[in-house]
Amino acid sequence: MIQRSELARVCAVKKYYPITKGLFRREIGTVKAVDGVDLDIGRGETLGLVGESGCGKSTLGRVILGLEPATEGRILFDGKDLSELNGEGLHQLRRRMQIIFQDPYSSLNPRQTVGRIIGEGLVIHQIGTPAEQKKRVGDIMEVVGLRPEHINRYPHEFSGGQRQRIGVARALALHPELVICDEPLSALDVSIQAQVINLLKDLQQEFSLTYLFISHDLSVVRHISDRVAVMYLGQIIELAGAVELFGNPCHPYTRALLESVPLLDPNRPKKRWKQVRESSAQVLPEFCIFKPRCPQGVPECEKSSPELQEISPGHWVKCLAYDPISSRP
Repeated sequence: MIQRSELARVCAVKKYYPITKGLFRREIGTVKAVDGVDLDIGRGETLGLVGESGCGKSTLGRVILGLEPATEGRILFDGKDLSELNGEGLHQLRRRMQIIFQDPYSSLNPRQTVGRIIGEGLVIHQIGTPAEQKKRVGDIMEVVGLRPEHINRYPHEFSGGQRQRIGVARALALHPELVICDEPLSALDVSIQAQVINLLKDLQQEFSLTYLFISHDLSVVRHISDRVAVMYLGQIIELAGAVELFGNPCHPYTRALLESVPLLDPNRPKKRWKQVRESSAQVLPEFCIFKPRCPQGVPECEKSSPELQEISPGHWVKCLAYDPISSRP
């Protein structure tokens, strides 16, 4: 695996939401959407972030961008701590980070033309004259596969795939370095998904982009990612290169995710691991968060909380029951 210099780092980040009740909004609990995540993103790589719905993937992406304030922890971008920046410093840094939203229908303002949507960042950051901004918008539209002469059309005049290309163009208008792709394919037809994936890969090479690719579609993540992080209930439980993770999953939850992927060839033998128990609404355990569903738990799981351990170069697992011999398929 190619070693890349670090562009962004997430240091022990937590994002908690209070649960309130009654007229006076009395706090009765806490939702731990992101719970102590440590993660690094290499310059020029695609880091896939996978997990079931509600595990905190999108929340982590929004915290990295500063769209949501972190409850605890630090976000470092190119060595700069975002929590220590304000005013013009933060304003300039945000030009280098953009996001492609999940839903191309609700993320575009229906009252604005495509040209205004794509060029909004240029206006906010006062880049170029109006004529230069319009030319840049037209150039970006052409790069992502849209016709520049449609610059004055509205979002409802485009198909779903074209709307997502508008979202991609909006993210690229400021020439960012890091792009958070928040499930950019989930609202698209399968026939359109391949086109958008290929577009993202081509743009990455052309503009030297770094992606944090958030998705629950493992087949897409396997195709586009250099490394993959698996998230469960706000925590990273496994991290490895894409080839290594899909070839040798070590955490029981990762195996359960891979087990759920349908095979294109029904006659092809499928790797089988111990079945993971169904999730429930019970209170989270005090130590290992996966213990209630784990098929291979050990007594130590109820005594201490596991930490990410490097079991091989670049392969990290958060599991006290990990056995390097029995884990091999």
